[in-house]
Amino acid sequence: MNETSAVDLALLESVKALGGRREIAGRHMLSAREYTMTMLQDLTEEDWFWTPSPLVSHIAWQVGHLAFAQYGLMLFRQRGRQTEDASLMSGKFRKTFAKGTTPSSQRTAYPSREAILETLDRVHEQSFLELTQFSDEELNEEIDRPWSTFNTRYGALLFAGDHEMLHAGQIGLLRRLMGKDPVR
Repeated sequence: MNETSAVDLALLESVKALGGRREIAGRHMLSAREYTMTMLQDLTEEDWFWTPSPLVSHIAWQVGHLAFAQYGLMLFRQRGRQTEDASLMSGKFRKTFAKGTTPSSQRTAYPSREAILETLDRVHEQSFLELTQFSDEELNEEIDRPWSTFNTRYGALLFAGDHEMLHAGQIGLLRRLMGKDPVR
């Protein structure tokens, strides 16, 4: 078991205690993250920055974007930007991996694999810390556009897991294009 899995087991125990919609959203996100992490286990730093021709994406952009999106859906869309969010991810990180950015083949345009994973882990842990603090009433509150499927805070939490799986599929495709065996 890797370190992230041990953390996720502790997070799972914390969301089980919540029950209801917070447990459902938490389990959904944890399941998606576990799958994503299995896709990354055997990849080298070089693999993270490998690009197909023509360039459409690479693993580093996909994982950085997942950190950005989890922050957006499970933190920012829930309670707005907080001063302490700067310790989760820098403004440069957000601008590099935001929705609508175009992946670049210039490796120097990106943080290292380790730095991206550290950001992913920080955002993930903070998301679950704050999930325990949301009330059912707060989850019913509407959010501003853009939103997918549901226009509530709960909908944003659910979409976090869906969005992660969408990008896990892209990571899986990039793995196959590299000649790697499928994970499942």
